[in-house]
Amino acid sequence: MTKRPVLVVLFDGVQSLDVTGPVEVFAGASRLSGEPVYPIRTASLDGSPVRTTSGLRLAADGSLADAWRLPPHTLLVPGGEGTRAPDPRLIEWLRAHAPRAERLLSVCTGALLLAAAGLLDGRRATTHWLSMDQLKALGAEPTGERVVLDGKYVTAAGVSSGIDMALHLVGRVAGDETAQTVQLMTEYDPQPPYDAGSPDKAPAAIVARWRGPGREVS
Repeated sequence: MTKRPVLVVLFDGVQSLDVTGPVEVFAGASRLSGEPVYPIRTASLDGSPVRTTSGLRLAADGSLADAWRLPPHTLLVPGGEGTRAPDPRLIEWLRAHAPRAERLLSVCTGALLLAAAGLLDGRRATTHWLSMDQLKALGAEPTGERVVLDGKYVTAAGVSSGIDMALHLVGRVAGDETAQTVQLMTEYDPQPPYDAGSPDKAPAAIVARWRGPGREVS
């Protein structure tokens, strides 16, 4: 099977599950095939470790400046608190390099970084439900779907939806059975104790509180 190297963009304030969710799915597909179909690399602006929204420390394999010496097939842009006031250097890097990837992915508010770089202008896309208006203001056409494909651009909604996105892509490339096996081996079978995982299902008072002024997604 053709290798599809994945480069994951890291920055301070990244949401850890935005990174680890898709990475676990891609890594699982590689393990099943017996070869690194989805070799994973991570890169931050200067190659330094980053601190996630939950306080975890993630190491980078190198800097973004050096990352394109080995061009990836897939570029993964996660979200998190660090997307609220992103480093302008990150936006410039995305503007210059992201279009060269054969597949461009975002999870949660990672879509805002792509949109700020002008890469989602006029494209259907999704993000966390609290950031839909901001995504629209940046030129995209937001939808309420959990995973949205628009050409080579694939955007996932909030946080956990990155797992769905990766499973969808593995299914398209390696077949349904491989994707189903990855899902089985990770026991990705959501049965949450509360049916409050979207603004359509959560109690109205909670949704209203989080839609209020000064509230932003982490």
